Amino acid sequence: MFVRISSIALAVLLVSGCANNSPVLGNKNISYGDTKAVETVTNEFGSTDLQMIAESMTRSLAQSGVLQGRPVVQVYDVKNKTSEYIDTREITTSIKTQLMKTGAARFASDNNAMDSQVDQLKLQNQSGLYKKSTVAKTGNMIAAKYRIEGSISSIVKRSSDYKDVFYKFSLQLIDVESGLAEWMDEKEIRKTTER
Repeated sequence: MFVRISSIALAVLLVSGCANNSPVLGNKNISYGDTKAVETVTNEFGSTDLQMIAESMTRSLAQSGVLQGRPVVQVYDVKNKTSEYIDTREITTSIKTQLMKTGAARFASDNNAMDSQVDQLKLQNQSGLYKKSTVAKTGNMIAAKYRIEGSISSIVKRSSDYKDVFYKFSLQLIDVESGLAEWMDEKEIRKTTER
């Protein structure tokens, strides 16, 4: 009888423990937030800024009319000219992802991924490990018609009462053959905090 009651009590505890949808770490509750909500924790570059930049630039480029016929584009990492650490690769990845979703462009391997692409082609063609009919042929990669490059910079002003950070994000689309900039845009963000 005691074993049966203990089994029932254990089952009730397990079920009630599973009903709690907020994970607990030590004595702190952890909860999920809205990824699109405005982040106002600090005036440093954050997720809201990344989302605003990616959405603004993607919309501008897609609506420009330059990307006719889904051209191949190569994306270069954004240059960080600020005094803080910003993962600029995430900015370019977000822009690339959103452009891919619009169907406006196709993307060639970027500079960082090119080494992996070449290594894979060499492995398939030179190792003798793969069935010949399935091996990717060398010399068939598609060259980019355009490249996207950009930068982010900031101006920081401080006083005893406040801190003001002005971010400027610039992006341009350059025709690889002619070297001409076919599209350019910029997004500005200002964040001020009182002390």
